[in-house]
Amino acid sequence: MASGEAIINLEGVELTLASGAGPVHVLRGVDLTVARGEALGIVGPSGSGKSTLMAVMSGVEQASAGRVLVDGLDLAGGDEDRLALHRRERIGIVFQSFHLIPTMTALENVAVPLELAGRRDAFARAEEELAAVGLAHRLGHYPAQLSGGEQQRVALARALAPDPVLLFADEPTGNLDHATGATIIDLMFALHRARGTTLVLVTHDPALAARCGRILHMRDGRIVRAEIPAGKVLLPEATTP
Repeated sequence: MASGEAIINLEGVELTLASGAGPVHVLRGVDLTVARGEALGIVGPSGSGKSTLMAVMSGVEQASAGRVLVDGLDLAGGDEDRLALHRRERIGIVFQSFHLIPTMTALENVAVPLELAGRRDAFARAEEELAAVGLAHRLGHYPAQLSGGEQQRVALARALAPDPVLLFADEPTGNLDHATGATIIDLMFALHRARGTTLVLVTHDPALAARCGRILHMRDGRIVRAEIPAGKVLLPEATTP
């Protein structure tokens, strides 16, 4: 783990979902500390729990058991209004699917969360963020008029506009070709470094994860191994039940 103050602390985190075949244990006793300003990659096969772990850390999902402390707030103990405010002001999320509103321009898509937060400078701030991702010339374009890479740039600008302390990215290049995806990732890491934002990146791509300062490997709802990009093992390989 990078040195410095911890921004995320997970202790014994579990998530169990009901199904017709019985309970499904998605997360199984996860312990994790993330330092403020760190870039953390999370990898693992489909169904390993990596996207669910991100959802729990971002407050989108509630853990079934354990402690989830994120930027000073216990996500297991806050009321829904407080959690919603925390997500809106402190957390940005970029998904594989861009989740843009098709009837709104790029500028409006970025300004919407700022307006909901009561920011009087919503549109000025949105314009600044779109310029920061290289889209100053596309403010009035609708999502259907933008390429996939441009849409993901809008989504990144929207996530960063409230100046979050945490940026979560779940397979952010999954819908993009290799060259476009590489450009988006270069931009994401450049903004992460420039702003000191803590970055948590979920990906299937080992080369992409290797750009982070630390990589967690997940399997069957557990963190089974952690390493730095050079390959030094920090935690022993766990035994899969």
